[in-house]
Order: sequence, then C-alpha cells, then structure tokens
Amino acid sequence: MAKGPRNIGVQFGTASLTHYGGVYLLHRFLTRIGFKHAIAQEIRFLQRNHRYSVGEMLLALLYPMVLGLERIETTQLLQQNGVFQFLTGLRSYPDPSTMRRFLLRVAPQGLSQLRKLHDRFLSRMLARRRTPARLIFDLDSTVLVLYGRQENARVGYNPSKPGRRSYYPLLCFEARTRDFWHGELRPGDVGTPRGALECAQACFRKIPQKGQRAILRADKGFFDHKLIDWVEEQGAGYVIVARLTPPIQRRLSGLRYHRLGWGVETATFRYQPHGWTRLARFVVIRRPQPEDSSEQLRLFQLGRYHYQVLVTNLPLQPLNLWRFYNQRAAVELIIKQLKADYALGHIPTRHYMANETYFHLLLLAYNLMNWFKRLCLPPEYQAATLQSLRHKILLMPAQLRRTHNRPSLALPASGSRELAWKFALHKIIKLKA
Repeated sequence: MAKGPRNIGVQFGTASLTHYGGVYLLHRFLTRIGFKHAIAQEIRFLQRNHRYSVGEMLLALLYPMVLGLERIETTQLLQQNGVFQFLTGLRSYPDPSTMRRFLLRVAPQGLSQLRKLHDRFLSRMLARRRTPARLIFDLDSTVLVLYGRQENARVGYNPSKPGRRSYYPLLCFEARTRDFWHGELRPGDVGTPRGALECAQACFRKIPQKGQRAILRADKGFFDHKLIDWVEEQGAGYVIVARLTPPIQRRLSGLRYHRLGWGVETATFRYQPHGWTRLARFVVIRRPQPEDSSEQLRLFQLGRYHYQVLVTNLPLQPLNLWRFYNQRAAVELIIKQLKADYALGHIPTRHYMANETYFHLLLLAYNLMNWFKRLCLPPEYQAATLQSLRHKILLMPAQLRRTHNRPSLALPASGSRELAWKFALHKIIKLKA
C-alpha cells in the first residue's frame, strides 16, 4: 500500500478559503430578482444599534437556514469566514446573541412588513411562469415538539411525544409549484379547525389573477362546515377527508359498491350532516384487509374492510377523485423537508413573537430556494431537496483570488456539479430583473 505524506506543515489563518462557495450563486440570484434591494429598503423600524442594518440582519438569518447551520449558535462559523461575507455582500457577521435580540426586536415592528414583502415576491414569481387555470391549495398542520419553557408552548395533539409541549402551525402550499402560500404559527393546544377558515381566506386573497379559480385539498382535521360553506360561496372546488361520525359510519355498510380492480371498491352518497346548510357529495373508498400501513388509508375499519370517505364538490369519478386527493401526500414530504433540512423544529428563543418571526423567515428561505431551483438550475435539479442542493451546489469549496486587482473565485473541477454551476450562472445573467 502506498504511504501517505508524513511531515506536512500545518498553518492557520488563511483568509481566502471558504466551504460555502455556492452562496455566490444565491447572492447573484437574490440581487437579480431585486430581493436584496427590497429587503433593505422596505423593512424599516427604529433601532438603537446601527452597526447592522435591518436588511443585513435578515440576510444573516436567512443564509444559515439554507446552508444547514441549524441553530443560531452554530452561525459563529461564519464570523471568521471572510470569503463568505465578501460573497454575500455582508460587511461583517453578527454574533448569535445579537441575532436573538434582533428577532425579539423585529417581531412587533417588522413582521407584518416581512410578510407583505414575501407575498409580493410570491406573486411576482408566479407571474414569471405560465399560470395554471386553477391553483391547488394543500392545507395541512404539523406538530413542532419543544424542549424548554418557550412562550405559548402548550400540551395538545402530539402523536409522537404525548404530553410534550409544542407549537401547532397551519401551512398551505400550492401543489403545482410547491411554493409556500400562507401559514400561521399557533400554540400547541389549538385544534386544527380553529383558524382554518381564516387561513383559507388569506390563501384566496393572494390569488394573483382576478377570477382565477382554486381547489382546496385537506385532511380530516379541516372537515368543518364553516370552511366548506365559505369555499362553496367562492365558487371554488374542494376535496376534504370526512370525519367519520356515527351517522356516516352507519351508512357505509348499506351502500352499493362498484369494484374497480386491485381490491378497490367505491361508492357515493349525498348527505347533510347536522349543522350544515346544504347537501354534500361523499365518496367512499373501500379496500379489503390486510391493509397498507399508511395512516391515510386506515382511517376507519369495519368488518373485513378499511374505509376512506371524501367530501367534495368536484365532478370527478370516485377513483379519479381518490387519486387526485392522494397527490396531496407531496405536502407531507415538504413539511418533513422543512423539519429536517430547514430545521423548522429548532425553535431559537423563549419568546413567541421572536419565534414567529423566525418561522416566517424560514418559510421565506424555503420559497427563495424553490424559486432558485425553478428559474436557475438544470431540469434534473428541479425536484432536488435542499440537502442535495447543498452537496452539489452550495457547499462548494472555493478560493478567492485577486489578479490585476479583480476578484475571482477558484472552484474545483467537478463534472456534473461544474456544468450545473455554469448553467446557473448563465440563467442568472439572462434572468429578467
């Protein structure tokens, strides 16, 4: 076996190297679409400490979310990384305590401005592509388990760790683009239906084209007649998993089922639950045991069958409706990615309003990366997770050089990664500002 080198000198203090060479592409993209200018000019409030502007502080919080620095404390790595600061346009990098204080300070004054800015860029990015005839909104809720004494951390629905305090946010994504559309951070003891109507109303207000229609998909937590009545009044479509109340359960065994193959049987019936203002169409999917372990398919068991019941106003055949609803599983994958790759579950402070600001910044970071993929990267990267983008694009070792008084970035030859980089640079240059 060949022997490796034994006596190599080790020297520290080189200021021209970085592990985050890929942030240069992200910096160019954010500059090109006008985001960096907007975040510097449109989010303003009084500060005692003027060492860092509001825009610089927000960018200092956004970049670590994308690069995988899960906790604010780990951002200390960027304080000594002068090349990173140069590539992102930051004069210096704040320490963790400064960023925590900023989150607390920005919440009452700048959060509404930040959300308006996010909504405006969401509308702009949707206008850059051919807008579909209908938008598909996937509503969901999730549990953020907390460890500590965070404000408004309460005991509620928590299937993974019963009895543990948590937050229980509502989230909405557009199915075709996978863009985050609207969301709210909520205390852990708030049930799913509470706030669902307001969330849906906020989603519909953001529809960019007047008269454009939408379809709402949701699980049984959103089975609420107030929400369904309002969606009907808007002329929109919906498909929601029905909560299997005793009156609905009693109807299941007496229906006439149609066999479709693969053991799947379907039936439909019309029913007006107590408190509802009109009849609704219910579609039943019945499958025999043994059943897949997926919880989506095992909502109710009666005799030798498992049942799933959907309430809808869409004129689809039962099997096509079931397939259309099952496409909603993509939103659950997005939420898993937010927790794993964007560290949604790592709540940074004890203060609820500061955590709410961090929550919305994180969802803004998700959308920025989604737009970056869609507008700048090759087709094979369109479905890539953030973890894949880190390995292939963002975490690229680089050396900053200066020749003839002009800075240049030296990157390793890396095959497909190199081609993706060149593709992205070309796309960013051609991107309409």
